[in-house]
Amino acid sequence: MNQGMIIKSNYKNMPVVTCLVDGRLEFLSFVRKSDLGNLYLGRVDHIVKNINAAFIRLSNDNMGYLSLKNVNKCCVLNRKLGPKDDLRQGDEILVQVESEAVKTKKTKLTTCISVSGKYTVITLGKNGVGCSVKLEDAVRNRLIGIVKEDISSITSEYLDRLCGDCFGTIIRTDAAELDPDDAGDILIQDIRNNLDNLLNLLAEAGTRKVYSTFSETSSDEDLLEQHIAKAENYMKLHGISDYEMKDDSGIWGISSKIDELCKNKVWLKSGAFLIIEQLESFNAIDVNTGKAINGKDDIIKKVNLEATKEIIRQIRLRNLTGMILIDFINMKSKEDNEELIEVMKDLCRRDPVHTSFIDITGLGIMELIRNKNDKSLKETLLNC
Repeated sequence: MNQGMIIKSNYKNMPVVTCLVDGRLEFLSFVRKSDLGNLYLGRVDHIVKNINAAFIRLSNDNMGYLSLKNVNKCCVLNRKLGPKDDLRQGDEILVQVESEAVKTKKTKLTTCISVSGKYTVITLGKNGVGCSVKLEDAVRNRLIGIVKEDISSITSEYLDRLCGDCFGTIIRTDAAELDPDDAGDILIQDIRNNLDNLLNLLAEAGTRKVYSTFSETSSDEDLLEQHIAKAENYMKLHGISDYEMKDDSGIWGISSKIDELCKNKVWLKSGAFLIIEQLESFNAIDVNTGKAINGKDDIIKKVNLEATKEIIRQIRLRNLTGMILIDFINMKSKEDNEELIEVMKDLCRRDPVHTSFIDITGLGIMELIRNKNDKSLKETLLNC
């Protein structure tokens, strides 16, 4: 049985929560206040047509960027937009932070407001019903089927109240624990609660002054507990129920383990190594044989399979998001390549952040996409 440990520590005066499994760092979360997911009532400062974007003033000294590709009309609060009306300068609009400002990049905003319940998440401006990829296909299909039976009638019921804007639904992992006989009623009620909360939020925003924020302020203790809960969820997701909670005494070498994550070269047990480059538009990972012995049977396949596990671990710990391109060592066997793909798909499915295998390019480069959920380790450490 794997032995787990959740350790509360500090790195360069910043609180951090980590998980060690059999002495190996597997989870890392810096305890800091984040703007991600926060809601603002902003004002359209100006529109740049050639990039199809609006710049939204969130406060006197804070500006964000909003793509005009999908602006939900119910989020424009100072006037009612018709089917052919566009956003214009001076409009007051409810927006949610999709990604935080980094260096010269401004805060990325969206009107696709997400509201979470215990078992479901609804997102304004999206379509369809999905389910957590962490669940087995049979469970996912069953839960999606249950919700789809009633989602059309719910959509029709709320369509006018949302100014014609649609919504999408994601069923969360906890829904798998529901009694199958009760799951339908509970999930539908959870969706209705989320929609009612969204409508209440829009109504409240209509009474607020521009530049209001809807974020909840958490104490340092509450913030720490939130990150510990994430660590406990990671343990649960990986089937580890037997773990200890510790304050860092220095014997586990947490700081040195984080230092290792700042290097672009990562050695594997076989003697092979990875090179990881985090670039502006994508992340590149190169697999090299290094000191691995070329004469061994199936050495290339073994190195590639070993590399997949370490790559996903590094992606998780460094919090690499967006496009990830991986250059594995070339294999001639079609069966070996298919096995590598299946292993990677399985590892992606178990990542706490939604990660998808996309394809293998004509040049043999594997493409992954990972959702933006927070700043990367590199970005976070810029402020240390």
